Amino acid sequence: MLWRSKMSFVTRFAPSPTGYLHLGHAFSALSAFDAARAAGGRFLLRIEDIDQGRARPEFEAAIYGDLAWLGVEWEMPVRRQSEHMDEYKQVLDGLIERGLLYRDFRTRREITEAIASAPHGASDDVFRGEALPPDEEAKRLAAGEAFAWRLSLRKARAALGPAYFALVFEDETGTVRADPEKHGDVVLARKDFPASYHLASVWDDALQGVTHVIRGEDCAKRRTCTCCCRNCWGCRSPCTTTTRLSLAMTASVSPSVIPRRHCVRCVKAAKRARIFARCSG
Repeated sequence: MLWRSKMSFVTRFAPSPTGYLHLGHAFSALSAFDAARAAGGRFLLRIEDIDQGRARPEFEAAIYGDLAWLGVEWEMPVRRQSEHMDEYKQVLDGLIERGLLYRDFRTRREITEAIASAPHGASDDVFRGEALPPDEEAKRLAAGEAFAWRLSLRKARAALGPAYFALVFEDETGTVRADPEKHGDVVLARKDFPASYHLASVWDDALQGVTHVIRGEDCAKRRTCTCCCRNCWGCRSPCTTTTRLSLAMTASVSPSVIPRRHCVRCVKAAKRARIFARCSG
């Protein structure tokens, strides 16, 4: 496996405290932790709580408790994104000064219409745009209109030069060329909010020296599984993962005893000794 390489190995589990952990989270955390331990590397826990409107202290506390119950150990201190907003603002300002970002005043509906009306090609489901003319932009700013800061792929491509086309990563299949084009001009921040997930997570991974990001096979192949994990049948808390997982319990208990789609918290409450998750798609 790739994680057995002798190179420095640093991986992480980075949940958002907007709900309780579910089976997808448990499987992801255990996989990353086990990989780091097998490679003699480091395992980090990061709390991605920049969405302060949805993040809750009780969910963060539950994350620590559930991971400890699963036997996962992590380095201290835990990096909490909400404590580093000034840092993200500096990163954003640097990109703005380099001319790599532009203000986008479009609504979601306008963006959808712009994508639909664009010439179709290999990447016809993503958005690409440009800054407004200075006069029009100044008028909208004076009117107090909301906007998002988007990364201009065209300018990023020009700034990186040949290095843009040499962006690669390694997985168990070999070398894979990164394809930023399929994501379009991603949002890196919104008005009066210094960071989006794209900016904060990438900056944190680089800052913390993360070398391996461990994801489910469905994330790579966009495979759709058949067993739904939208909401826990026990506490009814929402599950936001795109991975559909089924539950296989320890040999002492038949999987049929407990219905599928129970989050880690409810399985924990059922006093099961261990959790195994597998994709059924």
